[in-house]
Amino acid sequence: MKHRLFFRNISLFAVLGILTFSSCVPQKKMLLLKEIQMAEENKSIEYQNERNLNYKIKPGDNLYIKAFNIIDEKSSSMLNGEGTRSNYLSSDASIYLNSYTVNQDGFVDFPLTGLVEIKNLTVEQAKDKLQKELAKYVKETAIMVKLSNFDLTIIGEVSRPGKFKVYQSEISILEAVALAGNFTNFAKKDNVKIVRRTDNGSEIVTVDVGQADILSSPYYYLKPNDIIYVEPMKIKQWGFTTFPYSTVLSILSLGATLYALYLRNND
Repeated sequence: MKHRLFFRNISLFAVLGILTFSSCVPQKKMLLLKEIQMAEENKSIEYQNERNLNYKIKPGDNLYIKAFNIIDEKSSSMLNGEGTRSNYLSSDASIYLNSYTVNQDGFVDFPLTGLVEIKNLTVEQAKDKLQKELAKYVKETAIMVKLSNFDLTIIGEVSRPGKFKVYQSEISILEAVALAGNFTNFAKKDNVKIVRRTDNGSEIVTVDVGQADILSSPYYYLKPNDIIYVEPMKIKQWGFTTFPYSTVLSILSLGATLYALYLRNND
């Protein structure tokens, strides 16, 4: 009976030890931009990626449009309808109020020009088209067009998940993760999903940011309103991200104590 109890206890501690060792996240799973060739000393690898700013304007997009008259400053106020719009862009709400929404048919309604179709144009193409339309009514003008709804949503295994506003024309997936405080130790970097809006709905793409070739992926640079979901590793259920030395030592110490008691009871 005593032998059975002893071996049952030893088996229990053996199982706990196995779970402890198996529940640690290997260091290689925590690395980014892995590349076998990089192990060579002083080795440099170049990854080609065309930074193509080809986002096409869609119905529902908000554009910040500002027109300037090079000669007459008062005319600039008239061109932009500044009597009805706020000049301050200190919050998301004011950015929305100072922007022009592309309607469901793909048109934007700008002062003097009226409705101008810009659906499926890039921001630069929309700027050129609005410039030409405005030139029909007012000479010596310049126009600025910016996409004001470049938002990203980052959820899953990152330190600070949430929705982020991007104040630049492009951003990479690694820069986006940095906005969210970087990956957690449980992040499954080889299975990061990007949910992207399309003309017909949405698409889901899976990328591996643990490998260096992500730098040449067409999905390395994100688009407005992308959703990034970082899956957790299955190992997360055990809750260990680093090797629990104190736990292992405690188990071994307790096992040794039980073994000593066993020997004493059988003397």
